[in-house]
Amino acid sequence: MNTLPDHFRAMAANNRWANHRLHTACCQLSAEEFTAPRTGFFPSLAETLNHILEVDLYYIDALEGGGKGRAVYAEFVPFTEPAGLAAAQAKADQRLIAYCKALTEDQLTSPVKQDRGERGIMTDPVAALLPHLFQHQIHHRGQAHAMLSSTKVPPPQLDEFFLEIDRGDDIDEALATGKD
Repeated sequence: MNTLPDHFRAMAANNRWANHRLHTACCQLSAEEFTAPRTGFFPSLAETLNHILEVDLYYIDALEGGGKGRAVYAEFVPFTEPAGLAAAQAKADQRLIAYCKALTEDQLTSPVKQDRGERGIMTDPVAALLPHLFQHQIHHRGQAHAMLSSTKVPPPQLDEFFLEIDRGDDIDEALATGKD
C-alpha cells in the first residue's frame, strides 16, 4: 500500500471480507433469531445490518454521482431474513470495491455532494468521505458482532486481514474470486 487510493482499495476489500464473514454467521440464524430484540444502538441484528446497508447505499450513490440523495432512504426496504440482506450487502460491497479500484490520486480532492435534508446539500472530498464510510461500517459491524455473541452462533473473527500473519486461504480466495 503505497498510496491513499491503494489504502482505500484495501479497506474496501477488507469491508467486503468482514461483511461476508459476519453475514455468513448471521445466515445460520432463523429469521426470528435475526430480528429478535438485542442490546445495541439498534435493537436487533436485522436493524443493525440493515442500517449498515442503507447508509452504504447512500454514500456509494453519492460517490458514484448517482444523484438519488435522501431518496435512497425513502426507497430502502429492510430485510427481515439474513440471506437476502447478505446478498444485497455483497452487491453494495462490490460497487464500493469497483469505485475504489478506479480511484486515482487526482480524484481524492473531488467534491462529493450529499443531500443532508434540512441542512441542505453538503460537499466533502472523496478523501474525507471514504474514511467516514469505512468507520461507520466498522462501528456498526462491531455492534452486530457483539449481538451475535448472545446467540447460538459464535461471532466470527473480523480483524484478520491486513497483516501477513493473519492472511489465510479463505481471504485470498474470497478476494481473488470476488465471491462470498
